[in-house]
Parts: sequence; C-alpha cells; structure tokens
Amino acid sequence: MDLKAKMPSKVEAVKVAVGDTVAKGTEVAVIEAMKMKTPLVSPVDGTVKSISVAVGDRLKPGALIMVIE
Repeated sequence: MDLKAKMPSKVEAVKVAVGDTVAKGTEVAVIEAMKMKTPLVSPVDGTVKSISVAVGDRLKPGALIMVIE
C-alpha cells in the first residue's frame, strides 16, 4: 500500500523505520499543511518496506511518502 501526500505539505515527523511492523491505524508520520499538523496513519496491517521522505521535505500532491506491505 502506497501512502501518498494528498496536498502540498511539509514532513514534520517520521515515526517508523523500514522493517517496522505496523497495525492498521498506527501513526506513521506527521505532515503540516496550511499551518495544521496532520497525523498519517497506516491504512493496513503490514511492514514498512520503504520511506521516501525525511523530516523537513516539502511534498507535492501525490508524492510517495512510504510503502507498507
């Protein structure tokens, strides 16, 4: 499952690492858009396969944040 940015935003925190096992609903990152911080949660149970962002990165809509399988 690809986790992608839905709007222009900035990465505030990445709360998991590659190889971590996560449950559906686990907070995996925090982004900031329009001065509002929004937690991103895993949409599935799985393992973090890749992380494509770092704290401070600016994201465009559709940018890949991480892959959870």
